[in-house]
Amino acid sequence: MPSTRESGILTLAAIRKSRGEIRYLFNEKQRILTLASGGKAGRETAALLEESLRRKLPVKAQIDTREGVIHRAVSLSEKELEEFHRNRILEENPEKSLRVNVSSLDPTVFNIERHHHKVRCFRRCRRIIPNYKKAKQIFDFCAKQTCSLGGPFQVSPCIPFQYVIDGCYARAHKMRWIITQKYRHCCEKIFAFANQGSDTLAVQANKWGGCCVFWWYHVAPLVRVRLGRWAVLLMVIDPGMFDKPVLLSTWLTACENQICSANAHVSMYSIQPGSAYWPNNFAGTAFGTDPNYVQTNATLTAYQNLVTC
Repeated sequence: MPSTRESGILTLAAIRKSRGEIRYLFNEKQRILTLASGGKAGRETAALLEESLRRKLPVKAQIDTREGVIHRAVSLSEKELEEFHRNRILEENPEKSLRVNVSSLDPTVFNIERHHHKVRCFRRCRRIIPNYKKAKQIFDFCAKQTCSLGGPFQVSPCIPFQYVIDGCYARAHKMRWIITQKYRHCCEKIFAFANQGSDTLAVQANKWGGCCVFWWYHVAPLVRVRLGRWAVLLMVIDPGMFDKPVLLSTWLTACENQICSANAHVSMYSIQPGSAYWPNNFAGTAFGTDPNYVQTNATLTAYQNLVTC
C-alpha cells in the first residue's frame, strides 16, 4: 500500500477537547486529526500546537492523513515564516458564512439562486450553465478524470475522487479549472463547516467501500443551472460523493450522516468565489487561495494512488 504519511506547513484552526480526547483541526486539512502517541515527544508536540494556535503561527507537521494522526510538529525558522506569509494570498472580501439547520431547509426555496440574492460573487459572472444536460456533461467529464480509472486522462494530474478522506480543496479547485477554462461557465465554491460545539461532518463513502469519513469542513464546486425560463438552481459537482450533480440542500444533507455519527451536523455553510481554496480560520470568515494551482496539483499528485476504505 502506498505511504500515507505527508509533511507540510499547516495552520491550526482549532483544538477541540472533549471527554479526555484532543482533536486538532487544520485549515489545510479537512480531516480531524489526533496525536499519534503520548510520552515526552507527544507532550512536546501538544505544547507546540497549543502555542501555535495561541500565537497564530504555522507549524511544519508530519501527519498520516489516512490514519488521522500527527506524528511530529516543529516550528518554522524566521526565513520559512517570512516565505509563508509572502506566499499566503487570502481571498479579498469573502462572502459571509451563515448558520444553518439543514433538516429544516425548504428545498423548493433554498436551492433557487434568488433566495441567495445577497451573495455578491454571483453578480461577477452570468455565464451560468444553460440546462441540466450540460451540467451532467460537465459532471461526467470531471468524474472520468478520477485516478481510480487508470487513464488516459484529459487533465493532469488526475483527480483522486477515490480518496475522499482529505483533499476536497484540491479536487474542487481542479474542477473549478475545468468548469471555467474548458466549459467557460461560472463556478463558485460551497463550504460546509462543523465548527460549533461537538458538530462534525460525517459521510458514508458508499462509492468507495462504504466506510464512514469525518471532516470539520468540506468544499466542492457550486454551479448555477438554468431551469426553464426564469428559475436558476444551485447545484453541486462532487463526484467523490455522488454520481450526478445534486441540489445544494442534498449535498449539505449528505454531510450529516447520522449512521456514522450522532454528532453529524452542518454548523454553517458559505458560498464563496471560485478562487477560494481552503479556510483560513475556524470561523469560516477568511479563505486562502491557490491562483496558480501549485498547491492543487501537488495535493492531487500526492493522493492519486490512495484509497478511502
